[in-house]
Amino acid sequence: MKLTPLASDSMGARAMCFLVETDDIRIVIDPAVALGPIRFGLPPHPRELARFEELQNRVFEEVRKADVTTISHYHFDHHDPEHPDIYQGKRMLIKHPLENINKSQTKRSKDFLKLIDGKPKSIEHADGQTFKFGDTKIEFSEAQAHGTNTKLGYVIQLAVTDGDMTFVHTSDVEGPSLDDQLDFILKQQPDVLACDGPMTYLMYKYGRAALERSINNLKRIIDETPVQHMLLDHHLCRDGKWREKMVDVIKHGEGNDCKVQSFAEYAGLDESLLESQRKILHEEEPDELGNPLK
Repeated sequence: MKLTPLASDSMGARAMCFLVETDDIRIVIDPAVALGPIRFGLPPHPRELARFEELQNRVFEEVRKADVTTISHYHFDHHDPEHPDIYQGKRMLIKHPLENINKSQTKRSKDFLKLIDGKPKSIEHADGQTFKFGDTKIEFSEAQAHGTNTKLGYVIQLAVTDGDMTFVHTSDVEGPSLDDQLDFILKQQPDVLACDGPMTYLMYKYGRAALERSINNLKRIIDETPVQHMLLDHHLCRDGKWREKMVDVIKHGEGNDCKVQSFAEYAGLDESLLESQRKILHEEEPDELGNPLK
């Protein structure tokens, strides 16, 4: 199995997109890229806009070559309704658009399915389902909370197994901090885990108790699975000090032959935590009149 991060927050834009290649199939998970519209009271800096375009083009290129695309939920950093042609001829495994879904995502999923109508080879609801492609198996969790509760709706995690290794992609579990989110990961026994991590950049929303549960659960995953690479990214990498917040997990990994790193690090790239640096970028690279960009 070959694993390639295509876009993520540690690479410069909001995303959690992965390419998985086995002897049987090419899979692109959550093929979308987005930017936080406002951070520190500021819009995206030109550097963010340029990186967004670069990452989006990379994702589109790989989707066109893929056999299967999966969509874990209907936030715009996980599905892309503006470029429906990229799904032409794909087998799509998607979060159920009507069951275990909040009002906002129900509308988005309805609009999305209208836009891509007639383009994919097939569209199948994936919640709790297992799909086989030769020796490759894709297993999805049941719908689970987007974070510490269901206010933002539901997501589905997935595991890809090819007989030699297992890869788990958590989508937006924000932690994981809840038992059912953790249980799916432990059941799958991943060798590589791509996890969005706790939402430390919004602690007033996330909460100290949720952070403590997330840290303990990540350490449990290291203890109770064969995971060798724990990739923490997405919400967590909107915090420029994410390593300080995860120091206990990183040290726990070091003592148990598990490397804790971002998607960018795993891909051999320098981290570009551009959203977390937005205020500094606007101050250091203002417009041509010398004013901070607003």
